[in-house]
Amino acid sequence: MDNNKLVAVLVMLSSSFLLMKSSTAANNFNVVSFGAKPDGRTDSTKAFLGAWQAACRSAASVTVTVPRGNFLLKPVEFRGPCRSRITFQIYGTIVAPLDYRGLGNSGYWILFVKVNRISINGGTLDARGASFWACRKSGKSCPVGARSMTFNWANDVVVTGLTSINSQATHLVINSCNNVIVRKVKLVAPDQSPNTDGLHVQGSAGVTVTDSTFQTGDDCISIGPGTRNLYMSKLNCGPGHGISIGSLGRDANEAGVENITLINSVFSGSDNGVRIKTWARQSTGFVRNVLFQNLIMKNVQNPIIVDQNYCPANQGCPKQGSGVKISQVVYRNIQGTSRTQQALTFDCSRSNPCQAIRLHDIKLTFNGRSATSTCKNIKGVKAGVVMPQGCL
Repeated sequence: MDNNKLVAVLVMLSSSFLLMKSSTAANNFNVVSFGAKPDGRTDSTKAFLGAWQAACRSAASVTVTVPRGNFLLKPVEFRGPCRSRITFQIYGTIVAPLDYRGLGNSGYWILFVKVNRISINGGTLDARGASFWACRKSGKSCPVGARSMTFNWANDVVVTGLTSINSQATHLVINSCNNVIVRKVKLVAPDQSPNTDGLHVQGSAGVTVTDSTFQTGDDCISIGPGTRNLYMSKLNCGPGHGISIGSLGRDANEAGVENITLINSVFSGSDNGVRIKTWARQSTGFVRNVLFQNLIMKNVQNPIIVDQNYCPANQGCPKQGSGVKISQVVYRNIQGTSRTQQALTFDCSRSNPCQAIRLHDIKLTFNGRSATSTCKNIKGVKAGVVMPQGCL
């Protein structure tokens, strides 16, 4: 190759590299470039919003990068719709104000609204909730408490590799969303912290939760009205209050819950294992087509429980009968140890008994011997070995 041709080729390669580099830079919005400071003290909220707005306007898929360091963020709303797919790549830690009042009374800390095709990858959220929990426990007048990360009316969402610690209230909320994947997340708060649910799902369809750890002061996962097609697998729960469908039936007109699957998971030292909980009042709600399978209980207080007589302070439940209809629930291959003698509790509605309940290969023990069960208003079948006996 003569020198002129070689120079031409080198110029072309150099131009391509520069074009690629500028294209990559154009598709990557680093919050530091917008003024964020990784010192954990400087308010970076405006910088994060600036990066978000630039990303939201982009016609090409883009990444918002949060580099290593601590970034102080006040309550922030990332609103869509946006023009293309956005990835939040978090390498550092996002921290809330040290004073719990810094998150105000809005009920949220980091909120995504009407955003489609959004991914959250990696990083840590530290809501510094301890001072808020202390306020709650003291009986003083406190704010409502902020959920750490919330998605409202969002579709095609992926949250992966995220760690959330010390939330004021729920760590992660999926509300009125479609097609959501949550995987390899770790949601952690002390077991005595009030109302620090791990994940709350409601009014949503097509949510998948896998390979994740929940160690909280409330439900590991709570499943609210209008949840459909929820698949959960390979989860570790505990301490906490277990995985709960409900409470449901608080409102007279309420969307039902259906097609819920939980498999291949472990509960360790939690207050409940798998629970269905409904208010003891009239409601149009329902729970149907649920599968709990291949679960291990380690020193769990209520491994399997259905409570349809939930009525705090016995107020607002004039007939003490739940209108929520529970049917087609399968419990299969659930083994381990109960912290209390009563390992199996079905306290179903007098007016709407549980229907088509199936117990298949259950082995739960208490202090090395068979546990006990209590069952009211339940119809169904059992198969294989079922310990404790006494139901169905």
